[in-house]
Amino acid sequence: MKYQAMSETVLKAVGGKENITSVTHCATRLRIDARDTSIIDLQLAKSADQALGAVVSGGQLQVIIGPNVTEAYNDFLDFAGIEVGGGTVADDAQTAKDLAEGIKSGNTAMGLIEKFGNVSAQVFMPIVPALIVGGLILSIKNLLVNYCGLSTDSGTAQVLLAIFSASFSFLPVYLGYQLAAVMKMQPIMGALLGAIMISSSISGAEGLDFLGIPIPTNDYSSTVVPIVLGVVFMYFVDRGLQKIIPDITKLFLKPLLTMFIVVPVELIILGPAGSMMGYALSDAATWLMDNVAFIATPILAALNPYFVMLGLDKAYIAIEVTSLAQLGWAPIIFGFISNLCIGGTSLALATAMKGNKEKRGMVTTVAVTALCGVTEPAFYGCLIERPRLLVGTAIGALCAGLPAGIFVLKEYVAGACPGLLSALIFIAPDGSMGNFVLACVVAVIAIVVSFIAARVIIKKNPNYIEQMPAACIGDILDRPLARTQEVP
Repeated sequence: MKYQAMSETVLKAVGGKENITSVTHCATRLRIDARDTSIIDLQLAKSADQALGAVVSGGQLQVIIGPNVTEAYNDFLDFAGIEVGGGTVADDAQTAKDLAEGIKSGNTAMGLIEKFGNVSAQVFMPIVPALIVGGLILSIKNLLVNYCGLSTDSGTAQVLLAIFSASFSFLPVYLGYQLAAVMKMQPIMGALLGAIMISSSISGAEGLDFLGIPIPTNDYSSTVVPIVLGVVFMYFVDRGLQKIIPDITKLFLKPLLTMFIVVPVELIILGPAGSMMGYALSDAATWLMDNVAFIATPILAALNPYFVMLGLDKAYIAIEVTSLAQLGWAPIIFGFISNLCIGGTSLALATAMKGNKEKRGMVTTVAVTALCGVTEPAFYGCLIERPRLLVGTAIGALCAGLPAGIFVLKEYVAGACPGLLSALIFIAPDGSMGNFVLACVVAVIAIVVSFIAARVIIKKNPNYIEQMPAACIGDILDRPLARTQEVP
């Protein structure tokens, strides 16, 4: 077991198995939901072998692992004796009590955003890889058709198109499964509801009714909000039936009655309402980009590192996925700009170091990985304890975010590891390169301005050159670097 030592330390730091309600992970972090965060030993968690750091946020102990987080997650579950997908599941009464206490304790704007972000991360993060694959495949297919002479009628083009279509058209199935799992229901029931919604008998069909009640016509393929509303309603129906159906008949009677109740309500009320909400969300994103993007984009890009640090970046995952599904693009390009600025600032620090070659090489390495979309080693290892350098990052973000907002830079694929290596996310579905060229210009501005600003700050603070935070770089020197950043 590769992560046994880490698992032992983290389990002790979180307060043992009895303090764990669930265990999940994102692209770089092991996320452990704790019943009582006050007993978490954060310093012990930070000292865990093969961990790049740790934070407590939103009722979770988040241990930064890097690209091998899935392996660390599996090893931790095995070591702690926790079943896959649920952690130590409390009974319904305790779960309700914990939820009520959590809402009460987090009844602030910041707390509510944080909690929403954590839930969004658990629901949307596992399906992001499918969206990334679909979007990139479409970009590759269009490049081959437009610039390499590939026929749109060829088998190759059709196969590539099928991969893209499957990634997005079946989005309600993926979301239904994942949301049901997060809400401690049978995941297959959520997937079944999603499959019903996108079936050819329902999605886009006209003249339907249920027991004489007309069913509004809606196309539910690639939608987000309708299935979310449906699964949430299913949760309450499931909990209610759980209490009244005899145990001997629950195996077949509860799912039967659940779907008999949920499906008509979903198709007649919740689905149409969810579609309207989804279009409203997309319209809001469009309005933002058409009217105030030149203000919002630079400000959000400058604040993005702190959103990531606080876990608040997860709050706009739902907006990103909904926009991609319904509009074909998303305005969530803050991470791209922010990551490049962190890389440019760290690179300025590396080039200013003239003494210790090992330290200079380390800072150079984390700077390059940040430019490629992996900012955690650079942010936590170089910048967070040199706060004035973060001013350079902010200046670069503001300068790069301004043209990105004015000319409406768009991503056409979910922005996994947004950086220099994710250039394909900016190529339009029709193969046109205007948005891609804009992304290149924005990237150059972000790197150059943040680099220059950081060098000016370093010149006024020469102690920054050799200052090496003991808790950050010193530890990272002996540990493997993360190569994948957490996705928005």
